[in-house]
Amino acid sequence: MTVKISHTAEVQQFFEEAAGFGNDAGSPRLKRIVQRLLQDTARLIEDLEISEDEFWHAVDYLNRLGGRGEAGLLVAGLGIEHFLDLLQDAKDQQAGLVGGTPRTIEGPLYVAGAPIAEGEVRMDDGSEEGVATLMYLEGRVLDPQGRPLPGATVDLWHANTRGTYSFFDQSQSEYNLRRRIVTDAQGRYRARSIVPSGYGCDPQGPTQECLDLLGRHGQRPAHVHFFISAPGHRHLTTQINLAGDKYLWDDFAYATRDGLVGEVVFVEGEAGRHAELKFDFQLQRAQGGADEQRSGRPRALQEA
Repeated sequence: MTVKISHTAEVQQFFEEAAGFGNDAGSPRLKRIVQRLLQDTARLIEDLEISEDEFWHAVDYLNRLGGRGEAGLLVAGLGIEHFLDLLQDAKDQQAGLVGGTPRTIEGPLYVAGAPIAEGEVRMDDGSEEGVATLMYLEGRVLDPQGRPLPGATVDLWHANTRGTYSFFDQSQSEYNLRRRIVTDAQGRYRARSIVPSGYGCDPQGPTQECLDLLGRHGQRPAHVHFFISAPGHRHLTTQINLAGDKYLWDDFAYATRDGLVGEVVFVEGEAGRHAELKFDFQLQRAQGGADEQRSGRPRALQEA
């Protein structure tokens, strides 16, 4: 027989005490969150009859997850980051804010401070020449009426042919495959780079350990990340996921969305084979100054 005590006045009072409601110091907001977390955790333990061994294995798992720096990867893999996008979509729809390029997850691998250039830039350091396929990525940034937005900032980053990212993969040069581009007078950006590969979670890491127990893979399709910003317009966090990838619609991080699939065209030229990818972004008008800024989540090399 299941025994439940979390609803009793004694336990609820205990949770209030543990959450700090018995003092005037600290953060009222955090107190409410911790109280709810305690209440919901207690109900989960009761409803699913979580054993003591299961509980402490979960605590150990969280320790290992944090020790490997994979918490951001797990929240993507469990769909929580995608849920935040769905929730914001619903809020936008309720507020009548529709149109523009869809948002999708940022992921945990952004690094602040990439080199910036006007109009056109080379992203790769040449270390994979002869292995990687050269790629030209270009497009425009547009306002809600479809007019070009000169002076917009396109901040983009992607993996190399091994599916790893500079900074986190220290064998790569600083800011390899990471750049910022300021659009030209026609709202255009252009980058010379390489065709990225998708990647998978570390097979020995805690994220993949969890996915294995769920019967799921930990693979992502090839993709390019973007932050798009322009004065007077809402900041956009999104990705282009490359058509033809076997994981395009089976992305473990749930980042692929309608309107965010890029068609890569391979061209045979005098200098050899290269790829071309064209993609335009349309921004929404900002409703206030805060809309122009990206979220305040912690990021590598980003000042607080």
